[in-house]
Amino acid sequence: MTPRLYIDATLATENAVALSQTQVHYLKNVLRKEEGSEVLVFNGNEGEFSAKLVELKKRGGLAAVGPRTRAPEKEPDLTLLFAPVKRGPLEMIIQKATELGVSRLAPVLTERTVAPKLNIERLQAIAIEAAEQCGRLSVPSVDKPIKLGALIDAWPQDRRIIFCDEAGDDETKEWGGQDGRAAPILETLNRTDSKAQQDVVPGALLTGPEGGFSPAERAMLRANSFVAPVTLGPRILRADTAVIAALALWQSAVGDWRDGVVTDA
Repeated sequence: MTPRLYIDATLATENAVALSQTQVHYLKNVLRKEEGSEVLVFNGNEGEFSAKLVELKKRGGLAAVGPRTRAPEKEPDLTLLFAPVKRGPLEMIIQKATELGVSRLAPVLTERTVAPKLNIERLQAIAIEAAEQCGRLSVPSVDKPIKLGALIDAWPQDRRIIFCDEAGDDETKEWGGQDGRAAPILETLNRTDSKAQQDVVPGALLTGPEGGFSPAERAMLRANSFVAPVTLGPRILRADTAVIAALALWQSAVGDWRDGVVTDA
């Protein structure tokens, strides 16, 4: 398989693009590529191009851009709002969300969030690597963390948030019992009448931390008309599992898994 490299610069046939020290290290020491080897270079603005490695030096390299192989593609406009977790599951979230087509990754700090300080540069690098490997043309951005309350206060009300709410409203029972449970996510996403579809097709998916959202956070979220609470089933999912499950269901119901048709959020 021809290696793919994300290039954060304008791409055009017969131009040359610079390669970073990290990219040169990967090409030379991991893939054992040499000057003259073929690669693919891409970004979300100009698409994907064939290219030839013309210089691989210790401090960087150079690639000559050839013909375009893929034009830019319209992609889903979907933000993943997620509570950060421990390093391993966190990196899994970034990688799998990129593979599943998310356009923006936004860490959200909740009352029960327990996670080390986030290295945004590292998380962005993971997103780039995942985009290179999965064949997509764009790379999702990774935001700086924001508190849940501040996020909701600033959120544009014309963009719906699908809130993965696993709890109930009975404080005397584990996980809130059955009272106050949200509707199944597919039931919410698969509404077909135009008004309902306008109300529920999300601009974002929101998943919680280990231990879930607090009762006060659930009440605050449910008080907003642009938030649609949903459940992911009868079992309590790990935070990283919930992200993957929710994104897969969203892509299947209203995203670009439907016969190759991309839907605006």
